[in-house]
Amino acid sequence: MRLEFMCNVKENEVLGKNIYTSEGTILLKAGVSLNSFFIDKLKKIGVSYVYIQDERLDDVLAIDDKLVELKRLTIKNMSKIVKNVFNKDKKGLHDSIEILEELIDYVAENGDVNDLLFDVKTYDNYTYLHCIDTGIMSTFLGVNMKFNHLELRELGTGAILHDIGKTKIPNSIINKTSSLTKEEFEEIKRHPIYGKEILEKNYSISDNTIKVVSEHHERFDGKGYPNGLTGNAISKFGKVVGVCDVYAAVTSNRSYRKRFKPNDAYELILSGSGTMFDDEIVQKFKNTFSIYPLGCRVILSNSIEGYVVKQNVGFPDRPVIRVMDENGKTGANSFYEINLMNSINITIIGIA
Repeated sequence: MRLEFMCNVKENEVLGKNIYTSEGTILLKAGVSLNSFFIDKLKKIGVSYVYIQDERLDDVLAIDDKLVELKRLTIKNMSKIVKNVFNKDKKGLHDSIEILEELIDYVAENGDVNDLLFDVKTYDNYTYLHCIDTGIMSTFLGVNMKFNHLELRELGTGAILHDIGKTKIPNSIINKTSSLTKEEFEEIKRHPIYGKEILEKNYSISDNTIKVVSEHHERFDGKGYPNGLTGNAISKFGKVVGVCDVYAAVTSNRSYRKRFKPNDAYELILSGSGTMFDDEIVQKFKNTFSIYPLGCRVILSNSIEGYVVKQNVGFPDRPVIRVMDENGKTGANSFYEINLMNSINITIIGIA
């Protein structure tokens, strides 16, 4: 499959991956031929890219059905999970945490980092989707940082619940499309405090999970909120989720701005090393996540275009590129590959 931005999708191309609603149900099923109606509709509801079937790239992006189902189940149950935590429903909370832990455990033990981060979905329920994406990214990063099993559960649960404090902020502020007033922004900045207060009333929630919720907006240089913590005064749990929260936020569409392209979002994280974020965390982030997703079409410095088909671990800006025959032929001899690790004079200059 290839990842294609909506502006480049052509009629009669076949959808390669399901598109999901915010409730986790299928909006458009893989295998559907995309006509002009579907293309226009997807653009209107905020879908920026889709995966397209392409036999020249049929070895790229195998779908993990189990992982997709666990994520769908978590999305479907997010409102119930938040309600149980907020209302201190002991049995309901236990069941809710089990749902989260099943997803976290699967990601930690079986998940492919290249397989899940670029699910295609709509954005009418930004908060829940954002929280789950942040939880999944944080779990991947925690695995690479050698968190133990319990720590991964605490980290992932905290990441998924990191914005629970926003339930105490009026929707008129949360969903405001114009600029916030100073007073409104100050109220938004209190959501980590509200979240901590909610979770502290639940004895089933660990201290490390609470730290995630209370510290995910703290910044390494002390310019974060709510407490202006600096350096190692911020827990490793808060630092990890702080990085993943920003990346997940800027790579999602919002009512007041378009999503960042993957390379721009990645550069934002790297540029924050030592100021917004702990340099050690950023280095682990760099070694965990790739700049250019599999199936993405890129432009090389020699003016050739091709598709990312393999990542080189530790070198996120130097993947393997498959260059297609210009005449669109298919078959074994219709393409060749460039491993940018072996072609140091060639760089990626943009996403096509």
